[in-house]
Amino acid sequence: MISCTSEKYRRAYGWQRDGGMADYLLAEEKDLVSLPGALSYTDGAQVACGFGTAYEGLQKIGISGSDAVLITGLGPVGMATAALCRKLGAHRIFGIDVLPDRLQLVRALRLCDEVILSGSNNVAEILALTSGRGVERAVECSGHPDARTAAIRATRRWGRIVFLGEGGTVQFQPSADLMHEQKTIYGSWVTSIWRMEELVERLVRWELFPSGLVTHRFPLDRVAEAYAVMASGRCGKVAVCFDEEAN
Repeated sequence: MISCTSEKYRRAYGWQRDGGMADYLLAEEKDLVSLPGALSYTDGAQVACGFGTAYEGLQKIGISGSDAVLITGLGPVGMATAALCRKLGAHRIFGIDVLPDRLQLVRALRLCDEVILSGSNNVAEILALTSGRGVERAVECSGHPDARTAAIRATRRWGRIVFLGEGGTVQFQPSADLMHEQKTIYGSWVTSIWRMEELVERLVRWELFPSGLVTHRFPLDRVAEAYAVMASGRCGKVAVCFDEEAN
């Protein structure tokens, strides 16, 4: 119930409820998503956050073979977005990030058709790659003010933008950047149980395994190291695993 506003009933696991980094967590049956045999626990964990967050946002803006897509921020959510856009049939996928290591990883995984280092010329670079028109869809995953503005301005007339990155601010010109261009901005935050159930079915159908984005795995007793690696940004997804998946 991600949109629930009740202080009594809105209780997320690992947030208002303890157990996010413990050996065991007590969950209510209604909150469980059946994990198909083809998916690992590492796959399933990403459905609950990174891939689920990306999938929810993409469903709001719609992705098809008619669309060139820009993704600003290529951390785990941005990488998941690119992987899902590929399976949803996006015509071309462009990614922007501030870290060269992440750009190199995204290239190696072939998640994007073009990757660009974050900078003041990003809008012009995207326009150059799209015959001056811009992209049909943009997904902002960084939460950075400049990246948000770039996502808006690199989107073509009648295009759609979704913000997934948390925090921060944004500045743009409502008339010139949005209204006169007939663009639409969506906000999207994580996802729902029924959408996760839909996603796990499609991941199996697409043979898309979120664990493929994991670059580092740690057992629970080394969780501090896991957080340090994640904070560095020089990684893909970092997984804290139990014995059967820790190695």
